[in-house]
Amino acid sequence: MKLQYYLSAVGAFFIWGIFSLVLKPLSHYPAMDILLYRIGFACIVVILISALFRRKITGENIRYLRVLPSREKRYLTVNIIASALMLAMNWFFFIYVMNNVSVNATSLAYLICPILTTVLARVFLGERLNGGQWAAVGISMFSCFLLSYGHFFDMIFSVVIALSYAVYLVLQKRTADFDKFFILTIHVTLCAILLLPLLYLMPQGVMYGDDFYVYVFLIAVVFTVIPLFLNTYALKGLESSLVGILLYLNPIISFLIAVFYFKEAINGVQGFAYALILVAVVLFNVAYLKGRRARPLEV
Repeated sequence: MKLQYYLSAVGAFFIWGIFSLVLKPLSHYPAMDILLYRIGFACIVVILISALFRRKITGENIRYLRVLPSREKRYLTVNIIASALMLAMNWFFFIYVMNNVSVNATSLAYLICPILTTVLARVFLGERLNGGQWAAVGISMFSCFLLSYGHFFDMIFSVVIALSYAVYLVLQKRTADFDKFFILTIHVTLCAILLLPLLYLMPQGVMYGDDFYVYVFLIAVVFTVIPLFLNTYALKGLESSLVGILLYLNPIISFLIAVFYFKEAINGVQGFAYALILVAVVLFNVAYLKGRRARPLEV
């Protein structure tokens, strides 16, 4: 395992963990408007970067794509379309559930996601887990049960959000031969196209303050393009199950910010459940590194 892949995954989930710091100032704006402007800005940014600063790499990837055997080309096409669909579905349902169900359901989704990613990686990618890693998954499942107790309806929506991103993570393991930013550009562009019909749901004639555009542009670049790239880059050198478990850093950091920065109240069960999740993250990583002890860590 190369250290840069590990740090990329940690960096991506740390950035998403502090997302609330820039999202809170936009709380008085409609969530759907934030989503659509976020995707629009992100799409423009990745296309401009690819065209202006990564022209050579983009050209090389396009040429490589053209010479692929027909079978591989068809598989890659299906993979890219499926990835974009999963990303669009994840973003759409995240906003829908936050607006129409509960914030708790969206938080719970990113606690369930690592478990689903680990299971999918085991089933479809053949990634093996040792006893310590399975124990960490079991602790995570118990923690999610504690947080979802009495909120069965929320759990259903949480699973939909979590499953869409878990599938997206697993699909990225199949595009290792391509530049990750090139693949990300295609995903974000397709995602923007898929969500274009939602523009009709936006209210007409609404005036946005300058703070809206500044914060949404910041969200599009710092909290969308950069972590997605770090996430997909990490999957070049890490197993999907490990990246999935590291995803727990996101809700843990969000939880700490909510408690210590925004001074939100928590109960004993929530505190205990998040403490168990932190234990599960540490246990999974220690077990993972011990399982690879025979292979030296590359730096």
